[in-house]
Amino acid sequence: MRLADLRKLSIKQNYRIHFRLQNGMECIVTEHGTAQVPALKGIPDFNLETELAAAGEFLLEPAAAASSKDAPRPRTVRRDELTAMTSGAGGAASARDEHDDE
Repeated sequence: MRLADLRKLSIKQNYRIHFRLQNGMECIVTEHGTAQVPALKGIPDFNLETELAAAGEFLLEPAAAASSKDAPRPRTVRRDELTAMTSGAGGAASARDEHDDE
C-alpha cells in the first residue's frame, strides 16, 4: 500500500485518513487526496512513504461527518483491512481511470 493508494481511496470514498508518524506527529490524507501534517513547522526530516509503511493503525473519518448528524462515525482499522480496501477500490476502476488519461 502506497500513499497514492490512500489518496485514491480518500477521494473515492470521501474519507479523511489519519495515521501516526514515528515522531508522534499525525498525517491526514484529506478527502481531496492531499497529505497534510498539521504539526509540521518546517522542512520535514522524514519521508511520508516510509512513515506510511511503518504505520499499523489508521482512523477513517467520513468527510461528511463534520457537516451532518446522521453521517457515519469515524472508525479505526488495521493495516491489513486498509490494504484490502485500497486493493479493492483500485482494481478494475483504477485500470479504467488510468486508461481514460491516455
